[in-house]
Amino acid sequence: MHRLKMEFLAAVGAWAITAACLNVPVARQLLGGICGRDTAELGERLSSTAKIYEPGTAEFNEASVRWSNLNAPKPNLVVIPGTENDVAETVKFANDKNVPFLAYNGMHGAITTLGKMDSGIDIYINQLSGVEVSEDGKTAKIGGGTGSKLVTDTLWEAGKQTVTGTCECVSTLGPALGGGHGWLQGHHGLVADQFVSINIVLADGTLQTINETSDLWWAVKGAGHNFGIVTSVDVKIYDIEHREWAVETLIFSGDKVEAVYEAANEHLVKNGTQAAGVVNWSYWLNNPDADPENPIILFWIIQEGVTTVDPVYTQPFRDIGPISSTPASGTYLDLASWTGIALDSIPCQNAGLNNPRFPIYVESYNIEAQRKAYDLFASSIKGDSPFSNSLFMFEGYSVQGVKAIESDSTAFAYRGDNLLFAPLITYTPGGAELDEQAAALGNQLRDIIHEGSGRTDQHVYLNYAFGNESPKGWYGSEQWRQDRLKSLKTKYDPNGRFSFYGPIA
Repeated sequence: MHRLKMEFLAAVGAWAITAACLNVPVARQLLGGICGRDTAELGERLSSTAKIYEPGTAEFNEASVRWSNLNAPKPNLVVIPGTENDVAETVKFANDKNVPFLAYNGMHGAITTLGKMDSGIDIYINQLSGVEVSEDGKTAKIGGGTGSKLVTDTLWEAGKQTVTGTCECVSTLGPALGGGHGWLQGHHGLVADQFVSINIVLADGTLQTINETSDLWWAVKGAGHNFGIVTSVDVKIYDIEHREWAVETLIFSGDKVEAVYEAANEHLVKNGTQAAGVVNWSYWLNNPDADPENPIILFWIIQEGVTTVDPVYTQPFRDIGPISSTPASGTYLDLASWTGIALDSIPCQNAGLNNPRFPIYVESYNIEAQRKAYDLFASSIKGDSPFSNSLFMFEGYSVQGVKAIESDSTAFAYRGDNLLFAPLITYTPGGAELDEQAAALGNQLRDIIHEGSGRTDQHVYLNYAFGNESPKGWYGSEQWRQDRLKSLKTKYDPNGRFSFYGPIA
């Protein structure tokens, strides 16, 4: 029997109390109902490469820190599996002890429903990391804890690529379970659309391999957080068609809002027909060097297969009169750095901040709503505002590959939309009143965009969700979608063990 190399670094006295776990209620409370001998029992079930960390240790703190502190989960034990079977055994153990559990890899999930995980087990699957290209070069096996950058770099070295999330510091599979947007989606669809088969630990602790023959296949591609822990996945990969990429980085003052987004509608988005190798991407943010009074518009036009972005895309924006316009060229590996979301970029650092987002999908830029939202955003992040480091993100990927896949074929509901917006309200934690102010601002900004869309329902990207939205917002308002998800939930997770990330019900 394998014995876990347990790294119990809590004080010896505390260990002695919890190990006994007799009539010492405080000791059991410290670990949320898990006592020392229970933890030793778990250790006996796990591989020699697994780790267990208890509260009060540096290792526990490091393994449980989140990118956003707002309504973060509150674990009383961290398990770092060394094998896929370790994940299954940890889930079985949690079921036996009737304690909640939560699996994660990149720590970037910021939805406030995560805060409902209290006094449970964090299952941090970062050791399940790796990329293995198949002999025929058509697929790759990716470990459940693998980061997006490792996937991109490993495949690039092999002359291959696939759709991953855009941000280098997020995991590959976390975003994929909610659909997953990426630079290459104009060619190949969402990250989830690349799945060929997955290994998944279900609510009862069984480790299964599923593919398109399973009724669960539909659900994991868009609502996967509700059904299991994906420990590895086989994905489609593709030969690199173009190694060259180019970018034009433009900075505009806020008085150019109308002109910039009118040009984006006309020359880039084009009613959802944006070219497969073209991306428009922008932020509103404070940059006193460029504009000491108001947020700037930082706008990128990115194009594949060229060393200079085609003037048909750039010239209309240059004609508006930017503060600056800077061309650059490189490879696919440079995209995250160009857009400020590389592994070493500021947004990728865990700085102890609260980072709620308020996402919404739309079909085009509504110019009146853009102006109204900009004015509110600008007035709310001025000067010594606690929200002065906030961003408003506008992601305009090509959607041709996304729309080429039937909308009813996956749980991801919003293939018909062309743009993804999300205010990111960044601030130092300061209590409940400040949290309420941040939520009010984020929701108000989103409401402005929603009103401008002319829709009744909000279309919400689950992976950016704040947490106050409804299942209909996350998974689509069609009744058949809600019914199908609830039916599968009843079948595969009747006790709601996976209910902390955008719960279906």
